[in-house]
Amino acid sequence: MQAFLVRDRDVFIPLDQRYMIAREAQADLFISLHADAAHNRAASGASVYVLSLRGASSEAARWLADQENAADLVGGVELDARDKNLAAVLLDLSQNATMRVSDDVASEVLAALKQVGKAHKPQIERANFVVLRSPDVPSMLVEAGFISNPGEEAKLSDPAYRSRMAAAIVSGVRGYFANQAPPGTWYAAHQGQFGGSRQHVVSRGETLSLIAARHGVPMNTIRTANKLKGDTVRIGERLTIPMAATTVASLPE
Repeated sequence: MQAFLVRDRDVFIPLDQRYMIAREAQADLFISLHADAAHNRAASGASVYVLSLRGASSEAARWLADQENAADLVGGVELDARDKNLAAVLLDLSQNATMRVSDDVASEVLAALKQVGKAHKPQIERANFVVLRSPDVPSMLVEAGFISNPGEEAKLSDPAYRSRMAAAIVSGVRGYFANQAPPGTWYAAHQGQFGGSRQHVVSRGETLSLIAARHGVPMNTIRTANKLKGDTVRIGERLTIPMAATTVASLPE
C-alpha cells in the first residue's frame, strides 16, 4: 500500500477539496484522521464514521447539477439534457458500491482499534461529514480519541500510543484489502498469498457474468465456489472469487 498525505504541514484545506485530492490521487480509500472533543470531559474512546444516506443524497444532487462532475462520472463523455437520467443511474451505482466498501473497511478498522483501547461506540457511526462525500472513493473518518479528556489527551501526546493507533488502522485496512482486493491492485494480483480467494460484494446492476469478467475468473468457477444453482446474484451478497491459477503462475518472483 502507498499512503498519500492530503497535507503535511499546518495549513487549512477546504473540506470539499480534501476528498477531491484523494480522487485526483486515484485513491482506493480515503481516511480522515481527527481528535474528538466533548463538553463531557469523561467522554473517551475512538470512533469510526462513514457517510450517512442524507449526506450521500445531497452530494448526488450537487454532482448531477454540475455538468463537469456529471461528465466525469462517465469517463469524460459529454452529457446533454437527455443524458441526465443515465448520469443519475451511474452515480447511484457508484455511490452504492462506494458506501458498501466504506462500511466494510470501517468495520475492520474499528475492530482493530478496539484491540488498542476502548471504543466510544461499539459500532461504526454515520454522519453527514463533507470529507466523506466522494461518490467513488470509499471514505471513513477516524476520531482517535477525546482531547477534552485529560487521560486521552496524554495518550494522544505519546508517540508510542499514536504508533499503536496508526498500526491498528493499517491492520484494519490491510485485512480488508487482503479479503476484498479492488481489481487491478497489488492485492488482487497477489491474492494467492492471502488464502487463494477473494471476496466480492454484489452491487446494484452487477450480474454474474460482469463479476466474472471483472475478476478474470470463469463464471462456472464462481458458481462452484459459492454453490450457486444459477446465474442470479443478489445485491449485498458476498461471493468468494477463487484465484485463477494462470494469474498466480504468471507473477514474477
